[in-house]
Amino acid sequence: MRLPLHCPLLALLWLPAQAVAAESLSDQIDRLIAAGHKDYAAAAAPVAPDDEFLRRATLDLIGRVPTATEARTFFADRSPFKRVRLIDNLLADPDCSRRLAQYVDVALLDRRQGQKVPQPAWQEFLRTSFEADRPYDILVREILSADGSDPATRARAKFYLDRKLDAQLVTRDISRLFLGRNIQCAQCHDHPIVDDFKQAEYYGIQAFFNRTFLFPDAEAATAVIAEKAEGEVSFVSVFDKSKTQKTTAPKVLGRPPVADRKAEKGHEYEVAPAKGVKPVPAYSRFARLAGALASGDNPAFCRTAANRWWAFLMGRGLVHPLDFDHPDNPPSHPKLLDLLAEEFAAHKFDVKWFIREIALSKTYQRGSVAPPGAKDLGPAKFAVAPLKPLSPEQFAYALLQATGFTDAERAALGAGLTDAALHARLDPQAAPIVHTFGTVPGEPEDKFNATLDQTLFLKHGGTVRSLIAPRPGNLLDRALKLGEPDLIADEV
Repeated sequence: MRLPLHCPLLALLWLPAQAVAAESLSDQIDRLIAAGHKDYAAAAAPVAPDDEFLRRATLDLIGRVPTATEARTFFADRSPFKRVRLIDNLLADPDCSRRLAQYVDVALLDRRQGQKVPQPAWQEFLRTSFEADRPYDILVREILSADGSDPATRARAKFYLDRKLDAQLVTRDISRLFLGRNIQCAQCHDHPIVDDFKQAEYYGIQAFFNRTFLFPDAEAATAVIAEKAEGEVSFVSVFDKSKTQKTTAPKVLGRPPVADRKAEKGHEYEVAPAKGVKPVPAYSRFARLAGALASGDNPAFCRTAANRWWAFLMGRGLVHPLDFDHPDNPPSHPKLLDLLAEEFAAHKFDVKWFIREIALSKTYQRGSVAPPGAKDLGPAKFAVAPLKPLSPEQFAYALLQATGFTDAERAALGAGLTDAALHARLDPQAAPIVHTFGTVPGEPEDKFNATLDQTLFLKHGGTVRSLIAPRPGNLLDRALKLGEPDLIADEV
């Protein structure tokens, strides 16, 4: 059977579309980054050598430096797919879920250490969420809908409870962390420069929880979030000479108002207010917030989630700063951010899948040194890998690994070695390091600032001195036993 003459032509027309459809996200990242500047090809650093890539990926994905054995194994591997295999192995490592949990913990709580929810319970909630590959939108909805009344899920309410349900703090942080816009200045008036930062938008978010309050739960000897059936948020601009009070319905930035419903008189509550009794309204505005905000139908949430997880690996966002997403501060690569937001939502907000695609890109794997004589395009063009400061957690666990403390504890556990057992020994050692190098509680951790306390901690602190002292199985012990300088250098 002979094909009609037009069939080959149709096949040629069909192939490019299929090729584009089959293009991986990592390849699309590279294509769109390269299109971001006419001089990108000449200015881009070559792909990083194996040692640089191994250290970067291990620190980024599991929060520590590679072991000597891991390094030797990776360097000896001649497979062209060894970087893919490494990334997959790191993402499957239990420490990856712990690393992602640490990142989200610091981003959402700014190292607050409130007592209403124990920090270990909150961290375990986050860790097990990532271990179970819980979609990011569902994780956020669980956090934003938690009232702390159920002991089994109380840890989720730490976002609110550690802020003492302060209306200004909660409004500011919900908008900047989940919608990419720090609209705190719109509390008193519309932003004088940024048209999108309106006072009505600020109070639209606050309207979801302006009826809430902290209710003392005598039985649990703690506080939970309760809600009244009535109450409107009102505001007036400081520039309004008439001082006209305005109100707004619950509303997420850039989205239509959430339909409000008033209960019939006498039926406002499922559980009526009474002394020692937590009221439960028939209609809850607070319960509507999570679904209205953390949704694939909300472009601002999708963009912000994609931008923040991009910054997790790349050191800065496509929108930078992360909480200043507005038309006067456009993304460095608008088409790429749109693509990332769409793909993240299309893949059900699978964080590990999303991270994998970024890590497989040449953009992520580029070296940190530009070609000789190349034009400096600046950090926003991602032509050269940025020099990123380690987070306090990365530094702590890298130090434990580098000094051999981790290896010694692994050996000491023997047949009882499990991830939980190992971290029961590592975490108390890491805690003072994280405390010393972490930011002041309540302040966003967006840059590294060296302090005198940190210098003294490293030079004279008992923690570091104990780590470098010889003990069975640690680095100094192994080095002393090796004796030969070449062997010691190879081990180090």
